[in-house]
Amino acid sequence: MDIESRQGPKVDTMAAASEVSVDWRGRPCSPHKHGGMKAAVFVLGIQAFEMMAIAAVGNNLITYVFNEMHFPLSKSANIVTNFIGTVFLLSLLGGFLSDSYLGSFWTMLIFGFVELSGFILLAVQAHLPQLRPPACEMMAAAGGCEEAGGVKAGIFFAALYLVALGSGCLKPNIIAHGADQFRRGGGGDGGGGKQLSSYFNAAYFSFCVGELVALTVLVWVQTRSGMDVGFGVSAAAMAVGLVCLVAGVFFYRNKPPQGSIFTPIAKVFVAAVTKRKQVCPSSSSSSSSSTAASLAVTPAGINKFRFLDKACVKAQDGRGGGGEGGKESAWRLCTPAEVEQVKVLLCVVPIFACTIVFNTILAQLQTFSVQQGSAMDTRLGAGAAFSFHVPPASLQAIPYLVLIALVPAYEAAFVPAMRRATGVDTGITPLQRIGVGLFAATFSMVAAALVEAHRRRAALDEGRLLSIFWVAPQFLVFGISEMFTAVGLIEFFYKQSLAGMQAFLTSMTYCSYSFGFYLSSVLVSLVNKVTSGNNGGGGGGWLSDNDLNKDRLDLFYWLLAALSLLNFFNYLFWSRWYSKGVETVQVAGVGGGGGGGGEQEEKGVSEINTGH
Repeated sequence: MDIESRQGPKVDTMAAASEVSVDWRGRPCSPHKHGGMKAAVFVLGIQAFEMMAIAAVGNNLITYVFNEMHFPLSKSANIVTNFIGTVFLLSLLGGFLSDSYLGSFWTMLIFGFVELSGFILLAVQAHLPQLRPPACEMMAAAGGCEEAGGVKAGIFFAALYLVALGSGCLKPNIIAHGADQFRRGGGGDGGGGKQLSSYFNAAYFSFCVGELVALTVLVWVQTRSGMDVGFGVSAAAMAVGLVCLVAGVFFYRNKPPQGSIFTPIAKVFVAAVTKRKQVCPSSSSSSSSSTAASLAVTPAGINKFRFLDKACVKAQDGRGGGGEGGKESAWRLCTPAEVEQVKVLLCVVPIFACTIVFNTILAQLQTFSVQQGSAMDTRLGAGAAFSFHVPPASLQAIPYLVLIALVPAYEAAFVPAMRRATGVDTGITPLQRIGVGLFAATFSMVAAALVEAHRRRAALDEGRLLSIFWVAPQFLVFGISEMFTAVGLIEFFYKQSLAGMQAFLTSMTYCSYSFGFYLSSVLVSLVNKVTSGNNGGGGGGWLSDNDLNKDRLDLFYWLLAALSLLNFFNYLFWSRWYSKGVETVQVAGVGGGGGGGGEQEEKGVSEINTGH
C-alpha cells in the first residue's frame, strides 16, 4: 500500500493563500498600515448599526404583524420566527459568496444596500394606509379583523425578505472580516490568539450596544410615533452602518476569494467513494507524516470517518484515471491535508447541532414573551403626575444593559483569572464557554414558566395585572447564557475554519439560529395539534388562542425547559466525542491562537465533562 505525497507546492500555495491579504487596490498589505484594531473598529461600527436596525424590526415585528397586518397570534409568531430563521439560514449564502467569489468587503457592501431597500419598503407600507388592511382592534373585534392578503401581503413579505436576504448575507462577513484584521497563530502588529479572542468579545459588546439602542430608543419611537417612523429610523441606522463600512476601506486587510469552497470537499468524497474497496493503512500517521514540513500546524490523525482516508491512498493497479505518467487526477487522489480538513468539518457538525434548541428558546423571547408582557401592567409609574408605559419589546433590553457591563468585566477580570487557573489563553476554551451557556439557558425557561403561571392565576382568579417587570428574569438569565454560548460558538467555528472558508464556517453559527427558529415554528404547530382538546375546558391547543389567559403558555415553557436540559447532556456527550476524535483541530493555514490550541481545546472539553 502506498500513500501518495502530493503536497509539495500545492499545500504551500494553499497555506499561503489563507494568509495572503491585500488592500483595496489588490496590493499586498503593510502590517503598519493595514489591519489591527484600527481597521476592526469600522467593522464594529457596521455591526452595531446593522444590529440596531434589524433588532428594532425583528424584536417588535410580532406587534406589527398582529396589530397592523391582522394575522392570528400563533401565525404571527410563526411569521416572525420564519423571518428570523431565514435571515440566519441565508448566512450560508453570504459565507459561500464571500469565500468563493466576492470577498467579505464587497459581499457586505452589496447586500447592505439590499437590506436597506427592504427597510425603506417596510417604512413605505407602514406609512400608506392603502397598503395595509383597514384599522381594527384584534383583541376587541368579535368577528375578527380583515387579514392582510393579495398585494398587501405580497408587499409586506417582499420587503421582509429583502431585509432577510441582506442581513443574512451580511452577518457572517461582518464577523469574518473583522477577525481577518488580526493574524492568527502569532504575535506581531496584526495580533495573535489573545487579540483575536478579545476581538470576539468586542464584537459581542458592539452587538449588545446595537441591541440596547434598538430595544429602547427605536422601539420607543415605534410605539410613540408609529411603525412607519420606526422602520424609517431603522433604514437610517443601516445607512450609517454602510458609511462606517466604506470609511475603513483604506485600512482593511482583505482575504481574496479562493474559488468554489465546495470543490476540495467534493474531491475528497468522490475519491473516497471511488476507492471504497481499497484497504486503508492501519494508522493515519503514515498519511500525514509526509505533509508535516509543509503545513502551518501538522494535523494529527483524526480517528473519525476513517473511510475518507481512502481518498489519499494510491491506486493499487497503478492506473490513475488519467494524467501524464500514470498519475492519478485530483478527483481520484487527494492530499492528506485535504482529507483532514473534511474530517474537521464533519466533526464540528454535532457541536453545531447542539445549539439549535438554545436558539429555539431565543425565539420565544422574541415572540411569546413579548406578548406575555403585553398582557401585563406596562406602567412604570402609577401616579397621576407621572405614568410611563414600557413597550413590551423593550424588555429584551434588560439583559443587554447588564451585558454592556459584564462583557468588559469578563475580558478584564474573568479571562486573566481563569488564564492563570487553566493555562488557556482565552481563560476557558470555546467549548467550555458553549457548555456553560447551554446549561444556563434552561433556567431562563424555568423562570418564564413560573412567571407565566403566576400571571395567569392573578389575571383569572384575582382580576389583576402583574407588573411587566416580572418577566425580566427570563430575559436576564438568557442574556447571560447567550454571552457564553454565542461568543463561544463564533470563536470555535472561526478557529476551526479551513483555508479560504472563514466566512462560510462562521455562517454555521448563524445557521444554528435559523434551525432554532424553524424548530420553534414546528414546535408551536405540533404542540397545538397534540394538545388540541386538552386546554382547560376543551377547544384548541396550548397556544391556539389570541388570548394568553386562555392559552397555556406556561406548560409550553416547561416543555422547552425539559428539552433544554436534555440538550445540555447531549452536548456533553458530543463534546467528549469531539475531544477524543480530534487531537489537533488546526489544519493547513489555520492557527489556533498562539499555539497549543489543540491541547487546550481537549483539556477544556475534558473539564466540562468531569466537572472540574
